[in-house]
Amino acid sequence: MDTQSPMFNRRAFLAAASASLSTTALRGVPCLGESTAAPVRGKAEQCIFIWLGGGMSQIDTFDPKRLGVPKKREAGSAYQAIPTAVQGVQVSEHLKRTAHLMDRITAVRTVNHKVIDEHAFATNLVHTGRPTGGTLIFPSVGSVVAHERGAAAEGVPAYVLIGYPNVSRGPGFLGPKAGYVYLTDTKAGPAGFSRPEDVSVERQTARTQLLQSIGREAAKAAPVADYDQTVAESLRLAGPKFMNVFRLEDEPSSLRESYGGEFGQRCLVGRRLIESGVRFIEISHNLGFLNGTGWDTHNSGQLKQHLLIQELDSALATLITDLEQRGLLDSTLIVIGTEFGRPAQFDAGGGRGHQGTTFSLVLAGGGLRHTGAFGVTDELAKLPVENPVSVPDFHATIYATLGIDTTKSLSGGPRPVPITDGGRPLAQLVG
Repeated sequence: MDTQSPMFNRRAFLAAASASLSTTALRGVPCLGESTAAPVRGKAEQCIFIWLGGGMSQIDTFDPKRLGVPKKREAGSAYQAIPTAVQGVQVSEHLKRTAHLMDRITAVRTVNHKVIDEHAFATNLVHTGRPTGGTLIFPSVGSVVAHERGAAAEGVPAYVLIGYPNVSRGPGFLGPKAGYVYLTDTKAGPAGFSRPEDVSVERQTARTQLLQSIGREAAKAAPVADYDQTVAESLRLAGPKFMNVFRLEDEPSSLRESYGGEFGQRCLVGRRLIESGVRFIEISHNLGFLNGTGWDTHNSGQLKQHLLIQELDSALATLITDLEQRGLLDSTLIVIGTEFGRPAQFDAGGGRGHQGTTFSLVLAGGGLRHTGAFGVTDELAKLPVENPVSVPDFHATIYATLGIDTTKSLSGGPRPVPITDGGRPLAQLVG
């Protein structure tokens, strides 16, 4: 056979090229167009994610601007700005305790997205990093962390939600193993995990043995097997190691008072969950009765918004100090999330509408290189001027801080899905 013929050369070239590409892929060498940079990774081990449902006003909290006049509908901040521990960085006067700790905090001021008129869609976007659409349900940031890192200790769940459950906070296509244990009562702990007083340990053991002896063949079916696994996990978590976390009476009264009301007590439970080895805790601040509307400060809700900010201030400052005194701040990333911000303009009722063009999300602790603030907005905190940050970028920063490879893909759905929707971690903070 003529090895110099055009046909042979073409076939040989294609075969050689195919082999070369296969070898490249096997060796993990990036293909054309891929980044050769090593993934940015931090050293934090756990995360407390504080959720301010309704839309925290960035211009009234972590990105203050010139004072406005609500009655005259003159745009601007509702409160005076005060200096912080970081020179040149200011926050609202109602964040007095937090102001002294801003060298452990970074307010990411230029987060932005295009969802402004629908709380549920924006909540889903900030929790999952992706817009709602199609049939694929994407996992929340908490479920991704639980899936990738698991619990930090035996005998506790990887992910605990203190608040009301919904699909935005759930595991999506990752399945129930990446789901959460939730509670709404900080004193009682998760519902259904405490054994009734009239059921002794012996009776509980007998019931468990009876359940195990029924339908062993049927248990091989996937739905029954999943149920058995859930029951086994519930019994494991009902033990004293996990349930003792909720004994807040074991804490000094002075510390409990420093954390503040119900929201502060949730944050104290969060710290105790961190000590027990829970990897990710979401804490909802949804106590709307303080100002009548919660963080969705339309109309009259703005009038008592300062009560919400003050409550956040007490809980956040105490949480940071408490973790630091226990040597846990560098290994614990604190995140403050909200679905969008508020415009500088006041509405007819003296409140504010919705704004997705720029708003503030906050990072604290986690061993980050904190700067007090990241990104610069315009004179009324409406648009980014320097360093805009997408929601996927913010998610990538959380993952990178927790040592998760942000270049990987997740499996479990009909196809592999990148861990973020093109997000890149803020390298200025992580590392």
